[in-house]
Amino acid sequence: MELVRTNDFETVRGKYIDVTENTPDIRQHARWIYGRHPDDESLRAYIDNGEMYVLKDGEEIVGMVAVVMHQDSDYEPIAWAEDLENDEVATLHLLAVCPAYRGRSLGAKILEEVTALALKNGQRAIRLDTLFCNLPAQHMYEKAGFTYRGKQNWYAGNTGWIDFLFYEKVL
Repeated sequence: MELVRTNDFETVRGKYIDVTENTPDIRQHARWIYGRHPDDESLRAYIDNGEMYVLKDGEEIVGMVAVVMHQDSDYEPIAWAEDLENDEVATLHLLAVCPAYRGRSLGAKILEEVTALALKNGQRAIRLDTLFCNLPAQHMYEKAGFTYRGKQNWYAGNTGWIDFLFYEKVL
């Protein structure tokens, strides 16, 4: 996995647009709509903060993920396995596999790389959220060793008020 450089914004943006426009059932499961979620502002922030990574096959980007080496306070109400400080936790956002590369277990590969990155940075857990209706993602997270920890009803620009499920992998 490689860290995205600031000058790669347009390439990464194009990959997320490809995901939102060409992934079967994305509106049913993840409910992504480019411009609402994800959007240029969040991608730029992740890239500028050194938190956006890509998985490549040769020179071709095949997947993307944002990895933040802390958790926001809105994750605190969840009944996590361990009571950790926010800066002891990596949080995962915007995991995506490019449509042309689906079916090759690249989501699992990205999760392996995220785990290695979190360990390298001294994190004690990885946490994430996903929509209640995103059954493919839930299955992938559980298969990769993440455990369901709770549910919150949150507002998101692309969905309105909706239930988010929270997963954790203790390292």
